[in-house]
Amino acid sequence: MSLFDSPRFLRYVLVADALSCVATGLAQLLFASMLAQWLALPGNLLVGTGWFLLAYAAVVGFIATRDPIPSGFVWLFVAGNVAWAILCVVVLASGSIAPTTLGVAWILGQAAVVVVLAELQWTGLRRQAVASWA
Repeated sequence: MSLFDSPRFLRYVLVADALSCVATGLAQLLFASMLAQWLALPGNLLVGTGWFLLAYAAVVGFIATRDPIPSGFVWLFVAGNVAWAILCVVVLASGSIAPTTLGVAWILGQAAVVVVLAELQWTGLRRQAVASWA
């Protein structure tokens, strides 16, 4: 049985979401001034979103431990991940910041990761719904 066929698939995706947020959030908090210079992103943006990511990770991690996983929360996570990706693109397109090439990659990398996570969460929700009907 592969990871994708596991009945714990959604739980694994939620844990991956939480861990990616912890890693990014900690990086943005611990290395805010260095990242601000390298990425040409405002330090307060990095710190603010870093704290948000850690809080989000705590909620997602907690929900990942529930049995069964409450689908309403996961739908919120899907919507939040899609919104994060859209906001990343909007911030870049608005011209309100002028990041370096590495900064653009940082922002677009986050957008790409959360789109993939949203898709995997949505897939997990569908599988959970099918399993509950069986």
